[in-house]
Amino acid sequence: MTSAVPAPPALPGVMPVVPAPPRRRRRRGLVIGLVVAPLAVIALLVGAAAVWFATNAVRATPPAAGTVPFENPMAVPPLAESHVEGGVRVFSLTAEEGRTSFVAQGATPTLGYNGAYLGPTLVAERGEQVRVDVTNALTDTTTVHWHGMHLPAAMDGGPHTPIAAGALWQPAWTVDQPAATLWYHPHLHGRTREQVDAGLAGMFLVRDDEESALALPRDYGVDDFPLIVQDRSFNADGSFAGGLGMQFDGVLGDTILVNGTAAPYLEVTTEKVRLRLLNGSSARMYDFAFADGREFDLIGTDGGLLDAPVASTDIPLSPGERAEIVVALEPGERIALRSNAPDPALHAGSAAFDVLELRAAASLAPSPDVPAHLADIPAPDPTGAVAERTFVMSGHNINDAQMDLGRADVVATVDTSEVWTVRNDNPLPHSFHVHDMQYRILSIDGSPPPARLAGYKDTIALEGDREYRLLVRFDDYADPTTPYMYHCHLLWHEDQGMMGQFLVVEPGQQPALTRPEGENDDHNDH
Repeated sequence: MTSAVPAPPALPGVMPVVPAPPRRRRRRGLVIGLVVAPLAVIALLVGAAAVWFATNAVRATPPAAGTVPFENPMAVPPLAESHVEGGVRVFSLTAEEGRTSFVAQGATPTLGYNGAYLGPTLVAERGEQVRVDVTNALTDTTTVHWHGMHLPAAMDGGPHTPIAAGALWQPAWTVDQPAATLWYHPHLHGRTREQVDAGLAGMFLVRDDEESALALPRDYGVDDFPLIVQDRSFNADGSFAGGLGMQFDGVLGDTILVNGTAAPYLEVTTEKVRLRLLNGSSARMYDFAFADGREFDLIGTDGGLLDAPVASTDIPLSPGERAEIVVALEPGERIALRSNAPDPALHAGSAAFDVLELRAAASLAPSPDVPAHLADIPAPDPTGAVAERTFVMSGHNINDAQMDLGRADVVATVDTSEVWTVRNDNPLPHSFHVHDMQYRILSIDGSPPPARLAGYKDTIALEGDREYRLLVRFDDYADPTTPYMYHCHLLWHEDQGMMGQFLVVEPGQQPALTRPEGENDDHNDH
């Protein structure tokens, strides 16, 4: 080993002379620096990513399947009251604060419509004119979006129509779509997850003559039940837990609520029961099935009835998706509805857990067989599409862009169709929801969609690196000033800016989109 030679002492008042290193050594040092610096940055990024994924790998998970005691009768949201004014059916909703007892730790501060948590179920007939008087009794701004409803953009309840604290909003439209299970929830820019997770959500059922003529369970609260399924976690004082320390897909909970009931059971009094499943969670994906693997009939999805029942043993739903199923029970039996682990291609966890127990009475009222034919659904025909567009979901961006309330990403012409190709370009779980319309899936990676996805849809889960070709149609409503949205329906992703806007205009009409007053596109989660 050689020791370093000390430098000679400096003379007083004289700057020491430092000999210049050989030029070759300087170049070598420069090259080493150019190589090492990027490697160091990469190492830091890899290390940070490893820490992040390690932290997020500990996902909030509900109790394992078979361990839930099912000790609370499931709440059934009340039917919303209404009255008719001049031929218009009028509903009233008030967004308000409350406290709800979910767990033994204590009452939870919550939000709800016409009550402390969630909201009533609105029911309207196809062809009816409706109006909803929405009062915001919160101390914060909100909106109410009618998810799955075909209606004018100004009535859609997106971020361009905020309702200030204390204000009244009165959207009105004519219900013009097939019978379906829809829902309503806030859509405040950057704040959707916060308000939905606090409890602002409810169902909106559309009925029509064709569905009413079928031998299907439809006695609300008797053989036809809404199931708003959510996952939440609780702090020691009973308050909701979950904030920025979230998983990559958003806030996940370790307690399953159905219509706001933890560990719920449902007393069944008929041989067959219709369950209207809504994934009301902000991030978690479910694969609903029964504990014994029994078969059930899938009769409808987001936009209404399928053409025929699909015999199924499970039904996957991403946030915002709905499914209507009919299941048969034997007298006296108990069977758990649970969620299997989601498809690994969705990168949405690997847990299986119980959701709800069905308890059949000792004697059951008879139910007719599910009809073999449900609705006339024409095959989707893209030959008349006037445009094709591609949407790539990556990180929290769509087509490498963040949401901008002042930018129209798509301008479409009313009464035309387009083909949209959507792809999830990374391993994060994503979905794709489009406002106003019910689209059709033309193909998935070039193959026809499975039967469960062959009907009318407004929300789909996106497996990584697969192409989903959608036939979208812009019917009836043109408005050059107010846009509709398309976005990932994992609500934290949406709040982070994973959303775009489209305007529908008359032929030759110019768009005139303006940013809502006071909005600045702040995507920070609250």
